[in-house]
Amino acid sequence: GSGSINSDYKDWEWSADAGERARLLQSPSVETLPKSGESQGNGLGATSALGAVFIVVNAALGAGLLNFPAAFSMAGGVAVGITLQMCMLIFIIGGLVILAYCSQASNERTYQEVVWAVCGKVPGVLCEVAIAIYTFGTCIAFLIIIGDQEDKIIAALVTEPEESGSSRWYTDRKFTISITAFLLILPLSIPKEIGFQKYASSLSVIGTWYVTAVIIIKYIWPDKELVPVEIPTSPSTWTAVFNAVPTICFGFQCHVSSVPVFNSMKQPEVKTWGAVVTVAMVIALFVYTGTGVCGFLTFGAGVEQDILLSYPSNDIPVALARAFIILCVLTSYPILHFCGRAVLEGLWLRYTGVTVEEDVVRERRRRLLQTISWFLLTLLLALFIPDIGKVISVIGGLAACFIFVFPGLCLIQAKLSEIQETRAISWWAQVSYGVFMVTLGAFIFGQTTANAIFMDLTA
Repeated sequence: GSGSINSDYKDWEWSADAGERARLLQSPSVETLPKSGESQGNGLGATSALGAVFIVVNAALGAGLLNFPAAFSMAGGVAVGITLQMCMLIFIIGGLVILAYCSQASNERTYQEVVWAVCGKVPGVLCEVAIAIYTFGTCIAFLIIIGDQEDKIIAALVTEPEESGSSRWYTDRKFTISITAFLLILPLSIPKEIGFQKYASSLSVIGTWYVTAVIIIKYIWPDKELVPVEIPTSPSTWTAVFNAVPTICFGFQCHVSSVPVFNSMKQPEVKTWGAVVTVAMVIALFVYTGTGVCGFLTFGAGVEQDILLSYPSNDIPVALARAFIILCVLTSYPILHFCGRAVLEGLWLRYTGVTVEEDVVRERRRRLLQTISWFLLTLLLALFIPDIGKVISVIGGLAACFIFVFPGLCLIQAKLSEIQETRAISWWAQVSYGVFMVTLGAFIFGQTTANAIFMDLTA
């Protein structure tokens, strides 16, 4: 017995060897045991509840916080921005709990395998394609962030004033991004295994907390040169509120890595997991809200899409924050690429029917081709898309699919697969909740994607 809820899961002759790629999508900070009949459900994981909280917070927090002040500005002020976050947080936590429930029911240990097992092959393939596109877009955003921070650091180091029209060739944005990417990111992206992931995770947490602290301190004790700014208190139109949704989804999306975190716990119980993700999301909420509110109130409607760009180049604490962000992104890009490459590898093995053992010789050649192609495409797009907001508006819609659509589909299918003579009220309530999540997620994805395309066409 496979333990799968949906029998369609076997339609493509899924093999344990081809499924090896699922291991690659586990959270960098998670050590899980191999899936087996004896280890499942015996509480043999190594992660405590407190450790799980830290890992989920780590997975949620990231460079996306740089866009939160601009999101508050687009939403129409502090009150609207906080209200929108609080409303979405209910569904974000609900999605995480649903994934844990479906992971137990399907006996699967990664996000895409849960979707495959519970919902069948079509949603499973769509999920894997969405993960690949999402990680690809996030890699583009990371390169743009590197360029943003390097521009400001170089402006502080060179003797020429920022207003000067002339610039040296080695200070050009395209050159600095390219040289950083080729020298540091590409070599870290090629290896088959990435052993430094745990260090990158700790660095990312330190960096994001430091950035938040700097932004809050700069609001409490602003620079004397800062001129008063206009602070919007309401959205320009009712639809403008939805412009902030992609940033919130991008910031809180930790669902893809949540399933292996749940399975790594000493006591992987849905009730305990509910408490873990609630605490973790509240912590993330405080970080994002502190960054968003203080950054927005400091610069008002004139805040940049990347909040650190709004500060002067010669501000030393902010310059250190920029260095932290660059280090975080440099180590996070290979991890995101690693996840995307693993999904593509899994799709390839499934379609060809070749096992991992049989494909050892060709794996290295294919990995090099995939890595170089991925790297060059993301770099090229990052060089010609200087606005991080444009990228987040697209991948934020995909994040909504991971938060709402796929968990909602899993809940619906899991409840429909139950054999019951009578349907209790709770059963209907859970199915209705799943339908609402799918509908809401589809609306967010469609609205944000259409808005992003429209803004690009009219820009």
